[in-house]
Amino acid sequence: MAEIIQRIDKNNAEAPEIRRRVWAIVGASSGNLVEWFDFYAYSFCSLYFAHIFFPSGNTTTQLLQTAGVFAAGFLMRPIGGWLFGRIADRRGRKASMLISVCMMCLGSLVIACLPGYDTIGIWAPALLLIARLFQGLSVGGEYGTSATYMSEVALDGLKGFFASFQYVTLIGGQLLALLVVVLLQQVLEDAELRAWGWRIPFALGAVLAVVALWLRRQLDETSKHETRALKEAGSLKGLWRNRKAFLMVLGFTAAGSLCFYTFTTYMQKYLVNTAGMHANVASGIMTAALCVFMLVQPLFGALSDKIGRRTSMLCFGALATLFTVPILSALQNVTSPYVAFALVMCALLIVSFYTSISGILKAEMFRRRFAPWASVYLMR
Repeated sequence: MAEIIQRIDKNNAEAPEIRRRVWAIVGASSGNLVEWFDFYAYSFCSLYFAHIFFPSGNTTTQLLQTAGVFAAGFLMRPIGGWLFGRIADRRGRKASMLISVCMMCLGSLVIACLPGYDTIGIWAPALLLIARLFQGLSVGGEYGTSATYMSEVALDGLKGFFASFQYVTLIGGQLLALLVVVLLQQVLEDAELRAWGWRIPFALGAVLAVVALWLRRQLDETSKHETRALKEAGSLKGLWRNRKAFLMVLGFTAAGSLCFYTFTTYMQKYLVNTAGMHANVASGIMTAALCVFMLVQPLFGALSDKIGRRTSMLCFGALATLFTVPILSALQNVTSPYVAFALVMCALLIVSFYTSISGILKAEMFRRRFAPWASVYLMR
């Protein structure tokens, strides 16, 4: 990190250009934070609004129906990856990122204002589904396009460091959604949360999307008119020409996503159901672990600039293969929350070799004018 600071200090003559590029990274990654905030807000708040859109008297049935709508958003992500990758190649990265954040804003605003089943009948769950489909499309397109953009504007020699902020904002969106829900739980009664309080995170998400939209309007376009005009840009023919890189990206994404979701999304349930920990203790462990995980991303990104992306991926592959099963086995019998935190952090540090360079690695594997690799985002 000290070397990074020294390098920036030595480039005082290029300070305006450095500031412009840093601002571009902030603008590109801001949308990522907003989109994942909204995505996780739905997951965290579904317990409170399920009964409003699905009138069944059975709570389990209501939650399953709400989860089904959530899953529909996931199914739209590969379509969003392909669609926005094509837009990015044909119309430019900036246009693609502006459209994606507008769609997420619209989806959040609709959910925040949507009347319940008692008011508009079957239209309530139908419109909820449509809003989630919009959000799924935009999230699917956000990752690939923003990763490509960040790789193109980052300073030479610091691309891994700057591109790592994509996962900083991804995890930050998850933590921010969790923080907002926890604050609402402390301020509002359960009945108030179920009646109207659950709408607040979605309204906040819409406001944050407007801020991200303003930031992105200031961005410079990185793609060239000549490459956007090519018939092959954003096409299946272009993807076929890069089929080897596409298959490698598919493999990287599958392995990396499996480890990422295992030790982030699933780990809290694992600590409760398998290790027998209290839910509040498991939540505390995972919240602390995710905070540290978020903060170390730039360090691992900077490390990749020193040792290379290939070496980082080899470290991830070797360490994940050797230690994933032993860590999970050790967590089965752990009793101390401190030991559990240490084990989870060991796993997340291994995963950081992948997450910190996930976007930049894939973008660098394709020629500059192609971004359709984002369509494999379904597995991220």
